[in-house]
Amino acid sequence: MRRDIDELVKGKNVALRFSEGNPEDEQAQYLIPLEDFFQFGLSVDCILFGFDGQEIKILLIERGVAPYKSYWALPGDLVYPNEDLNGAAQRVLENLTGIRDVFMQQIKTFGKTDRHPLGRVITVAFIALIRVEHYETRASSWADNVRWFTLAEVGELAFDHNEILNKGVEKLKSRVRREPLGFELLPINFTLNQLQKLYEAILDRPIDKRNFRKKILAMNFLVKLDEKQTKNTRRPACLYTFDQTRYRELLDRGFTFEI
Repeated sequence: MRRDIDELVKGKNVALRFSEGNPEDEQAQYLIPLEDFFQFGLSVDCILFGFDGQEIKILLIERGVAPYKSYWALPGDLVYPNEDLNGAAQRVLENLTGIRDVFMQQIKTFGKTDRHPLGRVITVAFIALIRVEHYETRASSWADNVRWFTLAEVGELAFDHNEILNKGVEKLKSRVRREPLGFELLPINFTLNQLQKLYEAILDRPIDKRNFRKKILAMNFLVKLDEKQTKNTRRPACLYTFDQTRYRELLDRGFTFEI
């Protein structure tokens, strides 16, 4: 046992402590007191994307407290010791923006030692896609303001939130090509033109209209409706809706979504 441990830590800066009795009681000793590992904080930050019909938007809060008072930031805060991460993300989002019951997924953990000026804080980033018109925002708790920004309008954010946001945008672009996430940002009934504009906004590049429509309709999970869009358009446009049940059936048969 002793030989195995010696081989394992050879050349590494690890101190070991061995009991004087039973060799099976041999223990590794950390380079710092064990309790020091529990002296840093944990937080959650929420990346909420919306779509206004033309551009992708991100929800930010204006901080009303130090550090970074008056800076815009992602909605985020510290996690209580008795909370799990998902519950903390829901609580923080509602406390700061008034938005509740949003499906969010973890995308990355950020742990640079100097990311928070008051001490070591590791943060877990969550991402969500919402229909802006379905939610009413209100600044509360220590947030002085809450507002939707286009990505081009975002300036210097608090902490490392620019890095976190960039990772969220990168994740969104990657996932929207492999999963039908875009439909979460559109009205229930939408036109193919609205759908194309959404994908162009997310991917930040133009998409050939003919090829896009041919490809998306060939996937067979859009249902063409009898009604048409007549508001703010010269020519009535056909309306479609996303058939979630049909999409799941296709997945069970090995279907692969790719834009």
